[in-house]
Amino acid sequence: MGHFLSVALILSLVCFSPLALGRAVSSLGRIEPLNGVYRLAGPSDLSVVSKLRVVEGQFVEEGDVLATLDTYELRQAEVKRAQVAVDHAHKVLTRQQELKRTSVTSEARLEEAERDVQLREAELVAARAVLDRAVVRAPVGGQVLLIHARPGERIGPSGLLELGETRQMYVVAEVYETDIGLVQVGQGAIISSPALGGEITGKVERIGKIIGKSDVLDLDPVARTDSRVVEVFILLDDPEAVAALTNLQVEVEIGD
Repeated sequence: MGHFLSVALILSLVCFSPLALGRAVSSLGRIEPLNGVYRLAGPSDLSVVSKLRVVEGQFVEEGDVLATLDTYELRQAEVKRAQVAVDHAHKVLTRQQELKRTSVTSEARLEEAERDVQLREAELVAARAVLDRAVVRAPVGGQVLLIHARPGERIGPSGLLELGETRQMYVVAEVYETDIGLVQVGQGAIISSPALGGEITGKVERIGKIIGKSDVLDLDPVARTDSRVVEVFILLDDPEAVAALTNLQVEVEIGD
């Protein structure tokens, strides 16, 4: 009799355990584009925007010019001057090579002309590199989310603009460390917020490997502010519905 009671007790525990019931995991989260938001800065030195080539909401491809800085024209002139010096050095070298064939010039003058060509070409490479620093290009393809500095303004700590790949949108859910064992890649998720006008869905694509403190502010005054959480990345089924809502705080329910 005791044996049957033990078996019954074990079965009852299994049947009513959270895992057996498929308990959903609830958490807060934030909406982000693929790989988060890129905040683009100018060169390390102080820079003023000369021309802004994009507007907010515009999609750009990797390598597209986003803005040119006030030093662009000066650096461009330095490149042209360096190119002229390279062309002249090549002409001198060609002349020295012709004279060498007739033994009118010395080997020393020919070597000097060759060194001058190398020097001028190195100066041209350096001038082009400096010119490139006067141009801000898109490091990745994406959508311009927010512009911080416009023509005539200095690029400050906030950078030039913010860029995100909004063609793929995620919710980064902050799941309590005690619940993370209930979350698996491939699980469905339901996301809600008054700003959405309804629920949207997604699937768990990746689970973070680090336990940290919560970044999402819970409006509940009795909620713990020192909660330890794991970030769970949920790929949304309808990215267009939230493409303009980066950083929106949402409620997340993860479960099959």
